Amino acid sequence: MKADLHCHTTISDGSLGISDIIRQADRNDVRYLAITDHDSLASLSRSSVLGKRFNVNVIPAVEFSAFDTARGKKVHIICYNPQKPDRLEGLCQRNSEGRMKLGKSLAMKVLENFPITLESILRYSAGSKAIYKCHIMHALMDYGYTTELYGSVYDEIFDAEDGICAEQVRQEADFYPDVRFVTTLIKASGGISIMAHPKVYDSVDLLEELAAEGAIDGAEAYHPGASKGFSNQILQLAEHYNLITTGGSDFHGFYNHYAIQIGSVFTDEEQLSKILNHKIKAD
Repeated sequence: MKADLHCHTTISDGSLGISDIIRQADRNDVRYLAITDHDSLASLSRSSVLGKRFNVNVIPAVEFSAFDTARGKKVHIICYNPQKPDRLEGLCQRNSEGRMKLGKSLAMKVLENFPITLESILRYSAGSKAIYKCHIMHALMDYGYTTELYGSVYDEIFDAEDGICAEQVRQEADFYPDVRFVTTLIKASGGISIMAHPKVYDSVDLLEELAAEGAIDGAEAYHPGASKGFSNQILQLAEHYNLITTGGSDFHGFYNHYAIQIGSVFTDEEQLSKILNHKIKAD
């Protein structure tokens, strides 16, 4: 039974809406799906209804942006199955407001350097909780400044060292909460905390720290950006600390860095069972 526990919709930085995501999961024989939009639980009610219609079991989830203060790095934590999701709404709102403020500053800086309209960017971010870099790049593609979302133009604009928006990009972490605050809040909501794609932000050391403290429930071992060797490293660490291991495509549709399909990376049935049966008492 295929389970893809990591995908995004137009509510954050995906290119497909909830209904298209659910339909595609059904076509690809994905029977368990988690929509993990960044810092938002807005998909929960609609995705649950649509999931039942298409025989796709939707697991409530949200991917939180956080910060590893000790190492000065970003980190993403996915929460699955919160029993009291209302306890997460404050963090969702705080992070989304920070993202929107940043997105607006990125957009205005780009408009200073490229003669396009703000409306062309907002066309793509209309359903989202924030303006993301992919929305800006999509608008630039429409105006012929580039033929690709990621590449030389993206680097020219968003490189953190010398890009046009370098100052704004470096401010991105200012509104991220500390990772331990996030995992503690997830526990208080009765949810399961899983570190998303530890390879992306080089977060293995942090994962081991959190695992040793009992501050996290698991990690995403299988991800399009993780090699087989890296996945095995996470699996060994998980076995040592008795962590749950998940897998997901991290699907963003057109906004992925590479072509990927829902269900192409998945969570095995044993680990899925642990998530479905995992009960945490919300304080």
